[in-house]
Order: sequence, then structure tokens, then C-alpha cells
Amino acid sequence: MGDRMDVVKPLLYILVYPGLLFQLVFSTFLEWMDRKFYARMQNRRGPLHTGYAGLLQPVADILKLFFKEDIVPARADRFMFSLMPILGLAAVVTAGLYLPVWLVTPYNSFEGDLIVVLYLLSLPSLVLFLAGWFSVSPYSLIGATRVLTQLFAYEVPFFLALLTPAVVAGSWQIRTIAVYPWTSGAWWVIVIQVLAFLVALLTLQAKLERTPFDIPEAETEVVGGPLTEYTGKKLALFRIQKDILMMVGSAFIAALFLGGFPGGLWIGGLWLIVKTSFVVFLLSVIRASFARLRIDQIVTFSWKYLAPASLIQLLAVLILKGNGVI
Repeated sequence: MGDRMDVVKPLLYILVYPGLLFQLVFSTFLEWMDRKFYARMQNRRGPLHTGYAGLLQPVADILKLFFKEDIVPARADRFMFSLMPILGLAAVVTAGLYLPVWLVTPYNSFEGDLIVVLYLLSLPSLVLFLAGWFSVSPYSLIGATRVLTQLFAYEVPFFLALLTPAVVAGSWQIRTIAVYPWTSGAWWVIVIQVLAFLVALLTLQAKLERTPFDIPEAETEVVGGPLTEYTGKKLALFRIQKDILMMVGSAFIAALFLGGFPGGLWIGGLWLIVKTSFVVFLLSVIRASFARLRIDQIVTFSWKYLAPASLIQLLAVLILKGNGVI
């Protein structure tokens, strides 16, 4: 019986929770919630008719794309053009497997898994750049260039912000960082990291290329940016990738800055849903509150404000750590 469970449990992690099935279901729910919040803030109603209160609208949108014609441009690199959606989706789904939920086991939690997740979360932007590059379309190439320019702007503040709670906990293991406020008794460390939390929130918005950081996919300028030439199933995979990236990125920010997801399977899963939904709500507020920035404004804002803010927060926790306060 024990040997059988040793085989079944990893499969449940990969395929069910927190694996592919859970990520697909929860990410589509978060997209619906995001669209509802965004619409309400603009005095609209958002998705309404597909399913209860429009709950199935994101699923319907993706299914519609799967039945559309799948076209590869004649001048594009067919193999790389087709590989990019699969590679990007695989990266974000794999990152989601490191969420500190359920019972911790050696195959999904280890010292240094935070670095692995940061690497995996950086891949979708590189995949998007390559997707535009191999499309060989003027609009796609311009969008791809913007993706790479924006990547160099927000990635450093994003890394610094997420490393701050690691310094506080004195560990590179996500689970240890997540439970540190409760195991150490110093719950107030959540409050003193608010600056890093705000930087992580803004840089995640940039990583997702959502307003005001949606310049790579600006429809009024470059049609659809790096995804201009993508249709059908491939575009659907990119849509799924973006939804899961929003879910995984929000869940990791919640785990690192909001005290993780304490409890067993059911309580921990409930905390995951509540805290991740709260982070997505904040992303929706940012999306509804600002207009699109120019690419030079994004770079300036990231290096002039976000990077120094994350360094100040990191320096503050290093001083507190060095003096034994935390």
C-alpha cells in the first residue's frame, strides 16, 4: 500500500493539485473574476451570459480558439513557431508545482526551489520574444523587441522584491519562507515588507503585460504585438499560459508576502484561493486605474523607482536581521 501511494501522490501533485487540472480550473476562474472586477470599475457588467454570471466565458473563449483555423505564416520558422506556445505553457505549469500547498514532500520542496521558480517565471517573457521573432512579421518583431526591452526593466526589481522575504526567513526554500511569520512568532514581518510587496505586485503586472505595462501587445499600435500571427490552437495555448501565469505569480506573491497557506489539504487550499484572489483583485485595480505607458516610461519607472524601492526594502531587512530584530 505504501509503495502504491509513493507512485500515486506524485501523479496527484502533477495532474490534479496543485498540478495541471487545478491550475486550469482556478486560472480560468481568476480570469473571470479579473474581468468582472475590471468591468465594475469601469461601470460595466463584464461576462454575463455564458454559465452562471458569465463564469464559463473564459472557457468558451479558449474553446472557440481551439476550433479556429490554425495558420502558420509562409515565411515563419514552422518548428519554432509551433514550439513556443508549448514551451511557455510547460514553464508556467511546472512553476505552479512548487506552490507550498498540501503535504510537503521531497519532490516539490527543497532548499533553493525559490531560484528555480524565479527562473521558470522568467521563461514566458523569453518565449513571447522568440514567438514574435520567429513569426517574421513587422508587427510581431516590434512587439518582440518591446517584450525584451520591458523584460530588462522589470525583471531585476521583481527578483529583488521576491528575495526580500527569503532574507527575512534566512532560507531559499519557498515553504520555509511562507511559514516563517507563524513558526518564528514574528508575524509583524509581513507588515515591514509592504514596500517589497508593492514592487512585486507592479512588476508582476509588467510580467503579465497588463495595463499600464501592455505596450508589447498594444492593439492600437502593433495589432497584437508578438502574437499577431498566432491563431487557433496556438493562440489558445498562449491564452491559457497567460491565465496560469497570473494565477501562479499571484499565488507565489501571496505565499511569500502574506503568510503562505497554513493548514492541511482543505484549509490550505482555501487559503490559497482566498489570498491569490486578493492579489488578482489588486492587479485588477492597477489595470483599471492607469493608462498605458510608453516603453521609455516603463524603463524609466522601473530603474528610477522600482529598483531603488526594492533595494531600500532589502537593505532595511538586512539591517533588522543583522541586529537580531528578526
